[in-house]
Amino acid sequence: VFIICFSIGSPSSYANVRHKWHPEVSHHCPNVPILLVGTKRDLRNDPETVKKLKEQSLVPTTPQQGTSLAKQIGAVKYLECSALNQEGVREVFAEAVRAVLYPVTKKNTRKCVLL
Repeated sequence: VFIICFSIGSPSSYANVRHKWHPEVSHHCPNVPILLVGTKRDLRNDPETVKKLKEQSLVPTTPQQGTSLAKQIGAVKYLECSALNQEGVREVFAEAVRAVLYPVTKKNTRKCVLL
């Protein structure tokens, strides 16, 4: 399993998932499950972080953006955590183990064609 992380308080970190990290992982290990993790969840409501981002006309990444990106890159799950507050960290590792022990099988999308 690969855990691709980005900082919720850094929009450029979020963009790097799509443009840098996911292509790298999918190129070298195409059939390995991926978890997408938004780290530093505490920064989403941190006044100083919000102020600095606002000065650049930016905002912290939302949970909806994280979920959307996870779907776009084919991640098995999107999670958020904060090591500072010890929130969600255990769940990230539990989901990583789950992704390995209980892999999601892709459904056969072939359709029957009658001629």
